[in-house]
Amino acid sequence: MAEQAIITTTVNLLQDNIQVSAYLAEPKEPGSYPGIVVLQEIFGVNIHIRDVTERIAKLGYIAIAPALFQRTAPGFETGYTPEDIETGRGYAMQTQASELLSDIQLAIDYLKNLPQVKKDSFGCIGFCFGGHVAYLAATLPDIKATASFYGAGITTRTPGGGPPTVTRTREIPGTLYAFFGTEDASIPPEQVDEIEAELEKYKIPHRVFRYDGADHGFFCDLRASYNPKAAADAWEQAKQLFSQLN
Repeated sequence: MAEQAIITTTVNLLQDNIQVSAYLAEPKEPGSYPGIVVLQEIFGVNIHIRDVTERIAKLGYIAIAPALFQRTAPGFETGYTPEDIETGRGYAMQTQASELLSDIQLAIDYLKNLPQVKKDSFGCIGFCFGGHVAYLAATLPDIKATASFYGAGITTRTPGGGPPTVTRTREIPGTLYAFFGTEDASIPPEQVDEIEAELEKYKIPHRVFRYDGADHGFFCDLRASYNPKAAADAWEQAKQLFSQLN
């Protein structure tokens, strides 16, 4: 299928006294499209996340990437140096699960108000910090398909504190695909096994992918850990997952 021409813009999502910036990409061709929420790494809605958002829109979806650090660091985006990683982690540590879910729902509600969006066909995709947040977002009633890429800490913590995010697995109403690299020191194999066991326990439609030789961040072609083979396969799997929304 040929890629679609797209339009991109930055929008502001308003709720109470909170204004969340979001990057929006949509096909130019009139039609009715599913919506996909793209969830950032610790580096903000940077060039990589915007590129992923655009790639999804070119496939025939309306994609939106809300700035998940908006409350503490409006407009934050950065690269991948050790200093950037430390700064991004600091902002991630300040997030709260309830606020993240509220912001994601805000993005979904924004999409619902667009005339070209299918009102009952939403998915999400997240990477790194956003991979963990995607597992949280999978519990939202609107989300029917979730792609979680190398989300660290799912079995050990939740943003802002409380029971680990994996304990909410039973709340997931849709399908979840999870992607991990076997060389990712931040996500030991036993944690991946625990996630898979919980998904199986609660009979959540799922697939768990383990890529031999792939490290954390293997999907991002701007990082030293980029693994083209693993990234290409994971992208095909994600496309297959989201095709269920059409």
